[in-house]
Amino acid sequence: MKKITILLLSSLLLCVACEKLDISPKNIVTDDDLLSNESGLGIYMARLYSYMPFEDFKYMGEWGIEYNSWLGATGIEGTGEALNRDGICKTFTGERTPYWGRAFTLLRDANHLLETLPDYRDNFPEITYNHYLGEACFVRAFVFYAMAKRFGGVPLVTKVIEYPAEKSALEVPRATEEETWDQILADFDRAAELLLPKSPRRGYANKYVALAYKSEAMLYAGCVAKYNQGFTDRLTGFGQKTNVRVIGFAEDRWAAASKKYFAEAYKAARTVMEEGGYSLYKKKWAADDREGQYQNMVDMFSDLTSSENIYVREYAYPTLTHGYDAYSCPYVFRTVLAGGTCPTLDFVELFDGFPRYDDGTIRVTNGTSNGDGTYVMYDAPMDFFKDAEPRLRAYVIFPGDVFRNREIEIRAGIYSGSEPVSPLFNDYSYAASVATKYQDLPIYTASANQTLFLSSGPEGSQTKVTLPDGTVVAAAGENGPWWDNGEGALAGFYGRKWLHPNPPVTPGEGKSAQPFVLMRYADVLLNAAEAAVELALANEPSPTGDNMLQIATDAIKEIRERAGADQLTANLTGDEASRNIVRKERRKELAFEHKTKWDLRRWRVQHEEGRDYFWGEFKDKSAFGVGSSYKFRGLFPFYSAASGKYFFDARLQRWSGEHTFSYNAVDYYFEIPGGEVAKSQVIDQQPNR
Repeated sequence: MKKITILLLSSLLLCVACEKLDISPKNIVTDDDLLSNESGLGIYMARLYSYMPFEDFKYMGEWGIEYNSWLGATGIEGTGEALNRDGICKTFTGERTPYWGRAFTLLRDANHLLETLPDYRDNFPEITYNHYLGEACFVRAFVFYAMAKRFGGVPLVTKVIEYPAEKSALEVPRATEEETWDQILADFDRAAELLLPKSPRRGYANKYVALAYKSEAMLYAGCVAKYNQGFTDRLTGFGQKTNVRVIGFAEDRWAAASKKYFAEAYKAARTVMEEGGYSLYKKKWAADDREGQYQNMVDMFSDLTSSENIYVREYAYPTLTHGYDAYSCPYVFRTVLAGGTCPTLDFVELFDGFPRYDDGTIRVTNGTSNGDGTYVMYDAPMDFFKDAEPRLRAYVIFPGDVFRNREIEIRAGIYSGSEPVSPLFNDYSYAASVATKYQDLPIYTASANQTLFLSSGPEGSQTKVTLPDGTVVAAAGENGPWWDNGEGALAGFYGRKWLHPNPPVTPGEGKSAQPFVLMRYADVLLNAAEAAVELALANEPSPTGDNMLQIATDAIKEIRERAGADQLTANLTGDEASRNIVRKERRKELAFEHKTKWDLRRWRVQHEEGRDYFWGEFKDKSAFGVGSSYKFRGLFPFYSAASGKYFFDARLQRWSGEHTFSYNAVDYYFEIPGGEVAKSQVIDQQPNR
């Protein structure tokens, strides 16, 4: 009976199962669901763009592509733009999460769209169908570009790899670096050919987005091909497993390749300039109106209607947010942490509008150097910055400037001795500045007749000083810098760029929603200018038949005019001096936008032998580094009790934490993740690793 019962039950179950076999599972989304209509394609594209390797508020060099805004800061990766209190402030030589595995996941999705959408071609108008193919090409180009910047030659996975399969079919070896850049060029070209001139949805690509990124990518490729040759043994090498040139270019290929890539960068930028309809943002700009020029540049980074915006990463409170304000605001607005982005004096010195010594450094004394003569006195800290570029003021919070309707008090300490005040140190050389700090000075450590007062930290840690009129004040004020707390203005400044000037909600973790401009028209102008000068340096004609050096000159003039900077006095030419003018302008204009860390790498100016041109212009590397190591300076305001005036001291940053950066030639290429190399028969590690 048991056997009969089991047989009957089995038969019943088999019948039920047979009835259900032709019914699709309810929890499986098929290609028919996603690729046969625009609603489904919208979902597919949302997934693609959600995992794009964009570098905005949710990216930091130390973390890598983790989509994480924790400790959000910009310019702190050894670029010289800014310093930070934490361990995330270090040279950009690798990322905690290497952009490798996630890249191939996204490549698979892009390749699947390219291979499968043709099956549904009749479901769409031709321009719509082409646009979505162009989106896939753009995604693939963008991913390969992100990988090439980091690793050089990478596996060029341009089709879906089906699983399961033979191991030989599953593994794709690294291509040469030249093949990789050629693939990026081809994908961006195909994307620009297929994409619509205007994005069909906010956040999507279009023809000019693709061309703008093409110009940037090809500028990178051209520089790598050219400037890898500047090393004693040339920065190139073969993989041990495949004997493929995974980094660098062949001796008989680099010159032609660099010219080709610079030409492609120039052509792409010129197309955007001529056809895209973009222009520099100048809604509040007016000639000879420095206040208006400053406010114009403050507004441009939050105005979604800006004529300059080419590609923007948007946020929305409370569903899609970031934490930049919570981590990088001045200390007086502290909610969780503060002072994440603290610009350096070295960065500030790039800008016009300051008195200078003969060596080009900012003047703080009436002598021939900052260790000579006596300090120049100012009634208020902002008097020192009265002639500074409006652009700089929009990027950096000066001591005493107003932000969020509050004067930002930045003070290193109080001096109670007699005037005139001699320099606080006898020796301001790099070696001496490394060895000594303000806390070591006898005028601070003296048990009697102390004349220099500093504070170790804010609030309860503040040293109180009684002024001649009986007023009691904190030695280092509301925002420091304090010598034992990293949330003050470490180098004498706070970053202003990207901070919300009037947040609709109290700033806090995950409460900020201002947009991040990933690509703007100024980028394109600078790309065109740099490519033009590089082509002229190589004695190459304009690839578009125009006067490319005049185009380059006009582009730099246009950017400088908007910035309120000193104007060029002569046209750019095909020489290194003109190249450096363009590089320096790029350093200034695109600061704190995740651009400089890559520019330094492609120019090959971060290692010791090339560091004289680290700032985009010649600057004796011995002034800020020794060997592979280097540091940055701050500009520190002190209050003189005798007169009630301020003076500034310029020297290496010597407050909380010791920020020493180090870079070697091998660091221009990131290490391939060790696990990927160990498990593969065809994935090569970088040469010399």
